[in-house]
Amino acid sequence: MIKKVLTIAGSDSSGGAGIQADIKTITAHKMYAMSVITALTAQNTTGVFAIMDVPDDFVAAQMDAVFLDIRPDAVKIGMVSQPNVAAVIAQKLTEYAAENIVVDPVMVSTSGCKLISDDARQALVSRLLPLGRLITPNIPEAEVLCGFEIKNRADMEAAAKKIAAQTNSAVLVKGGHLVSEATDLLCEGNTLTWFSSPRINTANTHGTGCTLSSAIACNLSGGKTLTESVKLAKEYLSGALRADLNLGSGCGPLDHTYNIAIQ
Repeated sequence: MIKKVLTIAGSDSSGGAGIQADIKTITAHKMYAMSVITALTAQNTTGVFAIMDVPDDFVAAQMDAVFLDIRPDAVKIGMVSQPNVAAVIAQKLTEYAAENIVVDPVMVSTSGCKLISDDARQALVSRLLPLGRLITPNIPEAEVLCGFEIKNRADMEAAAKKIAAQTNSAVLVKGGHLVSEATDLLCEGNTLTWFSSPRINTANTHGTGCTLSSAIACNLSGGKTLTESVKLAKEYLSGALRADLNLGSGCGPLDHTYNIAIQ
């Protein structure tokens, strides 16, 4: 039977990140995508121009509709811009005993635009991160979560361990902001695993974090381990970047369907 993956995130009107990137990623993995929209954004490859939050009761209604009919095998959580929305998501995920939750603690867009309020960040940390089987912060997000600056691999290790201890979740610190290679660190219990791949020379990286976390959720839904899921997701992301889909006048989107051949 086909695996089902739910994305809980914001909508990107330009299609490169958020709900749209997640659905494309899940579809490319030949899985069934479902969505709960937390916010509408007016954005494109050059920036985010407006955000309209979805009321928490409507977020709850979307989650009820999904879980009471087509139960997901994995859940990816992206942009949650308001604390009351974070609270209701946590409540519903707990109520339905959701499995294989991947939390991408989205705080700032690729173009540098702030996406969530300070209150929402606190709710994200206290309510949602502890529910995650995996948390996937980039370097700036990890610095916020751990409380210190990350300059090198030793700092990445210290940050991953601290965030994992605080949340009781596995943590993937994405090192793309730090080093010349696409080097990420997975902290799972007492085990640290490094993933390195050559950096792909492209300016078109809009939605990379959304895409990676969704791909990991897909792999977890299929029963793969965390290590296997991260490895395969990074390979998928590299292919989508390498395709170098050049759209828009800013930081362009990925080619999520690079591996799909039309018969």
